[in-house]
Amino acid sequence: MKLYELAPTPSARRVNIFLAEMGIEIDRVNIDIRSGENLTDEFKAMSVNGRIPLLALDDGQTLCESVAICRYFDELHQPKNSLFGTTPIEKAKIEMWQRICELQGLFVGFQAFRNITKIFEDRENCVEAWGEESKRRLIDFLPTLETQLSQHQFIAGNSFSIADITAYAMMTFIQNLDITPSKEQVNLTRWLHEIEQRSSVQSVNAGNNA
Repeated sequence: MKLYELAPTPSARRVNIFLAEMGIEIDRVNIDIRSGENLTDEFKAMSVNGRIPLLALDDGQTLCESVAICRYFDELHQPKNSLFGTTPIEKAKIEMWQRICELQGLFVGFQAFRNITKIFEDRENCVEAWGEESKRRLIDFLPTLETQLSQHQFIAGNSFSIADITAYAMMTFIQNLDITPSKEQVNLTRWLHEIEQRSSVQSVNAGNNA
């Protein structure tokens, strides 16, 4: 198997932290998305959405979308303490918070960053006003996480999960927009510190900074 990625990106970081949590090593191929390497016919022949990360299996099949890749490894190895949950209610709550953090956080962060910085204006229409609106929505979303973390150690409850990985990828990414927890958001700050102490996160961050 090979994982096609650009390691510092939030989507690749999600997969890498997940794999590190499971202790899985895999061959990696760097894809330069800034130069448009993911837009080549060769890459799009492998990737349905033309994005990274992309997992190429030994039998020729491919998987894109970071959480789908994580689910594949989870099903393949079936760990005792799955990051997708074990009981019906735990699975449901983790799925709920994973989607909340994805749709109200990470994806909104992508919209804010791409439209404000216009980093990909050579291949997409950028609307700065929509970027600024997305930024405001991100700031308004943080109190939701603060409230949840005032009641639980982690995003979806009292166990680390894929929801925490998604939320962490979002929180580190939106620093590019100068968005950080306010001094009143003490639980969100506490959670960030705890996540950054995990060996999986430290190893991925160290690799990205190398």
